[in-house]
Order: sequence, then structure tokens, then C-alpha cells
Amino acid sequence: MVFLSSLIVGVVQLMKVLGRFNRARAARLTLPHFTCQTPLFMPVGTQGTIKGLTTDQLEEIGCQIILGNTYHLELRPGSQLIDDLGGLHKFMNWKRALLTDSGGFQMVSLLHLADITEEGVTFQSPVDGKPMLLTPEESIHIQNNIGADIIMALDDVVKTTITGPRIEEAMYRTLRWIDRCIAAHKKPDVQNLFGIVQGGLDPVLRDICVKGLVERNLPGYAIGGLAGGEDKDSFWRVVAQCTAGLPEDKPRYVMGVGYPLDIVVCSALGADMYDCVYPTRTARFGTALVPEGVLKLKQNAMATDERPIDPTCPCMVCKNYTRAYLHCLVTKDAMGSQLLSYHNLSFMMRLSRDLHMSILEGRFPEFVRGFLRMQFPKGDVPKWVRNAMVVAGIDISECCTPAKYPRDAMDAPGTDIPELCPPTKCS
Repeated sequence: MVFLSSLIVGVVQLMKVLGRFNRARAARLTLPHFTCQTPLFMPVGTQGTIKGLTTDQLEEIGCQIILGNTYHLELRPGSQLIDDLGGLHKFMNWKRALLTDSGGFQMVSLLHLADITEEGVTFQSPVDGKPMLLTPEESIHIQNNIGADIIMALDDVVKTTITGPRIEEAMYRTLRWIDRCIAAHKKPDVQNLFGIVQGGLDPVLRDICVKGLVERNLPGYAIGGLAGGEDKDSFWRVVAQCTAGLPEDKPRYVMGVGYPLDIVVCSALGADMYDCVYPTRTARFGTALVPEGVLKLKQNAMATDERPIDPTCPCMVCKNYTRAYLHCLVTKDAMGSQLLSYHNLSFMMRLSRDLHMSILEGRFPEFVRGFLRMQFPKGDVPKWVRNAMVVAGIDISECCTPAKYPRDAMDAPGTDIPELCPPTKCS
């Protein structure tokens, strides 16, 4: 088809893999506004801003891509105004890369305001109550106006906790909608359209969707519909299945994933890109990310603690402020959430760099083992992580207590290991 061949003009060299360890890869992602290193984490700037932080601060900590929300940007200030003022990059004074979602996630988050049909999804505006029809064509038109480096196809999103025919309906509709998105895309030379793999927790449906999207020869692919309440063993199996079926030379983006442990596991399974509100949202509740997990600065024990959040962290917050000072601010003063957001995003950027460099330098297994030892000093690494590392080909036996790590697990082929650790509602 003509529109398929024209889609990839200017984006053939989008991604170059620089290093590997089994499934994991470190790559260079060349986008119109910035050249990125993967694996990478993208902070969520719903309406063109990361709450409490300036774009200079985001550059300072090494942020490569910011995610904007199509639905919310269209509501306020409006994509036409953004386009008239030179696009979102200029509007928000951000010189690096941008990604916009399609608006599809609001089918889940605003389900009580949405009506989904083959034409598209009709939302009742939470601002003025007026109906808003978001079709695949309109989603792409809005994103063309916004001007992000990566734009997402409109997909039919359902929670992974839902079962029954709705999952199959949504997957096939997602495949039908991708063709409408491709046909509507007016700027394929400067904006990279990614398709989104749906299919719930059903391996057959996921496989059909992967194959259907790959046939469209898109610049990149996302794994959608996860991080919505499913058990972790099911989560990693879907990621492993999808990354195995997606092209080796195209970026793979696991949507909505922001826990550091999840990012390390998914990177080991071959994923490249992640986004989530978690680092900034948890900052607003007074929680800091540290190598051991989290530090809750609201706790009374922090009131007299003169140490930085993380003595190993080089960020501005850890260099200049104590836990005691932050304890006085968190949840009480805007400065507290700003400083913690800065630190938490700095933590995520450092994690991204460490993942990239450890793969590039051939020490990825050592990095993973060191990360797990910090997170689980007692050796109680969750079953789902142990299962995933079997498939990733990383021996983490030294990080686990003997009772927690069957040594023959490393011989288990693929993801077919139900007799070892069956899917459970594990942590």
C-alpha cells in the first residue's frame, strides 16, 4: 500500500542497537529534536509541564523525552492554538524530544465519561460537560498539530483485569484503527507513528496483534494494556511474549510502567522505553526513590536525620538538603514536592543511564544482581522476578536464599515454566 511505504520516509534509521545481553539491548534512538539512549524513562507532562519543574531542570537531570497527553492538551489550551504558536516544543520551551499518547487511555481512566463505538470514543468533557468525539483520524490530526517526535495510534484500551469477549473485540478494533491512523498521518517525515499491542492477558490475542502491527512496518511499537492491576507473573509474561515477536531494529515501549524494578525486569526482557506518573506522584506524597526502594520522608524518624535522601546520589537535592529539612516540607509546602520530584526523576534518569551503560559495557548481569541485592537484601526476590530472569538468561541465584531459587530454573525453556512458579497475586 502507498500509505505504508510513505509512512517510514525519514524514519528508517530511527533506532540503532549498540549493544546486547541476550534479550536486553542498549540503543541510540534518533528523533527529530533529540538523539536518545535506551533504555529510557519518560516523565509524564500531561499538559505540557512536569509539575513543579522547569525545562532547564529537566535538561539538567538528563531527561530525554517528555510525554504529553493528547486528550488533555486538546481540552486546554487546544491543539490548534499550540500549532499556531509553533508546536508544543516551542510552546513549552522544550528543545528535546516529545511523545504524545493517543488519548486512548482515557477510555479506562474516564470510562464513566466515555462511550466506545467503531467510529471512535465519545467523551463527556470534565471541563464543561460537552461531548468530544475522538476518532483515530482526529487523534492523529491533534497530534500532528501538537508536533511531538513520537505519536501514538488510537487503540481500544481495556483493563487487563477484564475477561471475556471485550478483550478480543478491543484487540481487533485496535488493528482496524491502526490503518485509519496510518491513512490520517500527514507528517510521517517528522513524526514517528507507533502502534500499540493489545490483547489483554491472552497469548493468542497478543500474538495476533503483534503480527498484525508488524505487517504495517511502523517506526516503533508499544505494549499497551498493562500495569492496570494484573498479577506480576502475568505482566512479565506478556512483555516477554511481545518483545520476542516485535522487530529487532525497532523501539519497544512498555506503556505506563514506572516502578524501577519493573523497568529493570522489562529491560532484561528486551524493552526500551517506559513512562509513568509514579516518580512525581509519589514525590507529592512525600516519598523518595532510593536504591533500597523508597524512603518515606513523612515518618517521624526523618525529623532529625541530617543525611541526604541518598548519599550516593549526585543530584542537586541530595547535595544541598537534609532529610530533616525535607521532612518539614513534604505535603505541607510546594517546595517539598518540587524537590522530591527533582530527586525522583533524577533517580529515574540515572537508572536509565546505568541500564544503557551496563549493557554497552558487557556488565548487565552484574548490574541486575547488584540492583536486586539492594532491593532485596534478605534474598526474598519475588517469584515473578525470578521467573522473568530465567527467560532473560540472567543467573540471580546469588541474590536469593536457597529455598527461594530452584537451581534447575536456568534450564527452563522460554516462558513455559508453570511448574516452577505458577502465576499468582505476588508482589
